[in-house]
Amino acid sequence: MRHLLSITTLLLLLVITTSCSSVRVASDYDKQADFNNYKTFAFYKTGIDKAEINDIDKRRILRAIEAELTAKGFTKSEKPDLLVSIFTKSREEVNVYNNGYGPYGYGWGWRPYYWNNSTVTRNTEGVLYIDLIDASKKELVWQGQGTGYLSQNKKEERIQEFVTKILEKYPPGAKK
Repeated sequence: MRHLLSITTLLLLLVITTSCSSVRVASDYDKQADFNNYKTFAFYKTGIDKAEINDIDKRRILRAIEAELTAKGFTKSEKPDLLVSIFTKSREEVNVYNNGYGPYGYGWGWRPYYWNNSTVTRNTEGVLYIDLIDASKKELVWQGQGTGYLSQNKKEERIQEFVTKILEKYPPGAKK
């Protein structure tokens, strides 16, 4: 019984730690597009310039996208088949946990020696969109979205994780 309890505790801890670091992904695409025709890419500067993130993180994202697309057999080109653009959103989540109680216990009444043991946590949830645009038609043919919590620690690794997870969905219907 004790062994079962320790395994359960370990599994619960594993689920909690992996759920905090995971990236939830989704993608959508034009069902009429023939993704076998796309072999080259370039970054769509107009779209990328509109992304509301700092230039350092922007470069990190673009380097990660370039590495992933190159690994999939794409070539960067001056005359690309696909234009790559990005868009970002974020929201801050503030949680306040009030663990306050006074020397007189819980309940009604005035407590002159009441102390407050509140804890405030802040998390930033970010969304990264990667758009693939047919360069000749100037039409969006694929969009991947990754949502997850951001961290100031190991930022480059976290960005790489977002991009890798999103681009696992490209091309649509590909076997993993």
